[in-house]
Amino acid sequence: MMSEGIAYQNKDILFKILGQTYKEKSFAAYGIDLPPIRELLPTSLPKISANEKDIDNLFLLEDGTYAIVDYESEFKKLNKIKYLNYIARVMEKYYREDENFNLRLVVIYTGDVKSAEPVFETNCITLRMEQAFLSHIDGEAAFDTIRQKISSGTPLEDDDLMKLVILPLTIPGTEGKQAMLEKIVELAEQVKDNEQQIFILSGVIVASDKFINREYMEQIRRRINMTQLGQMYEKEKIEYANKKSRELTLEMAKSMLKRDIEIVDIMEITGLTEAEILRLQDEALTV
Repeated sequence: MMSEGIAYQNKDILFKILGQTYKEKSFAAYGIDLPPIRELLPTSLPKISANEKDIDNLFLLEDGTYAIVDYESEFKKLNKIKYLNYIARVMEKYYREDENFNLRLVVIYTGDVKSAEPVFETNCITLRMEQAFLSHIDGEAAFDTIRQKISSGTPLEDDDLMKLVILPLTIPGTEGKQAMLEKIVELAEQVKDNEQQIFILSGVIVASDKFINREYMEQIRRRINMTQLGQMYEKEKIEYANKKSRELTLEMAKSMLKRDIEIVDIMEITGLTEAEILRLQDEALTV
């Protein structure tokens, strides 16, 4: 059974970890001519429809351009609707904040796809996609080259790291992707540079999210927990849980204020201070 996707909080945590290591890397290893990455942006944007999924990746590039990056294992004309929704969501969040706003749509096709239409055009809109076909990459040969580098102690370059992250997607078929993913996870353990190891493990999980076997995802999670990445992951998870817990506490306090419950009772139930509750009360009055 294929994964329905990384749980939101886990994906949020992995993105936060990845954000520290994506900076200044480029997409040249995928055959895409884009400026280097400045920042990995959050993908939890306003949704147009209730069942809409999050964007795979959203980047801010060094030239100030935003780039939506989506991974696909097949070409579907209906995906154009999905991309238009993505564009609308990104523009809703960033267009008003940036007068020089510019946006690129990059679709990375797995080894299952050889070609696809790059333009969707109607009388009212033209949608242009920058496409990368991973079928053009010999995944096994690339893996062997990088494995030899690691075995010989040769430092890995950024292009090597970016290529490792997407190597499972270069292989056609579900079983082939799974097998390559397992090889990369094993290889990552041999990487001496801790930051590079973190990037490989986090990146390959996020990039392969839609194609990973659910049971194997759990195995990777347990393996990650035995590394320094695991310590970072657990720390971020605790911080995330604490943040969510506080948000729920604040919402509870707001609800109790609306019901005219005494402040001292709210303090006792929620653990908030009087000053915090009074601040919530002031904010409600302001709104």
